[in-house]
Amino acid sequence: MRFRLVACLVITAFIMIAAGDSLIAAENEQVIQITAKRFEYAPKEISVKKGVPVVLQFTSQDRLHGFTCPGLKIRTDIPPKKVTTLHFTPDQAGTFPFHCDVFCGTGHEGMRGTITVTE
Repeated sequence: MRFRLVACLVITAFIMIAAGDSLIAAENEQVIQITAKRFEYAPKEISVKKGVPVVLQFTSQDRLHGFTCPGLKIRTDIPPKKVTTLHFTPDQAGTFPFHCDVFCGTGHEGMRGTITVTE
């Protein structure tokens, strides 16, 4: 009985340590909320730091949109009325254009923005 109690305490300690590490990682992430609606993203200019984990949280106010940033090799669909989360860590500095890659009507080609990665 005593062995089981000690084993449970050891396992619980490992779980708490692992959870603590993931909480620390989450605190270091830069979280950016992006709203998509027909023909625009808000914000359309995003600034992040090289090597710092980024979480993009997307919501669409009207219909299915897409988000693609080929220079950073990231892409996701943005379904309406749901939060879509995209994690990445930029590994190079520069300015990278992004755009909607799901046709949303006339004006779709103007649904663009930039992610600027600084050192």
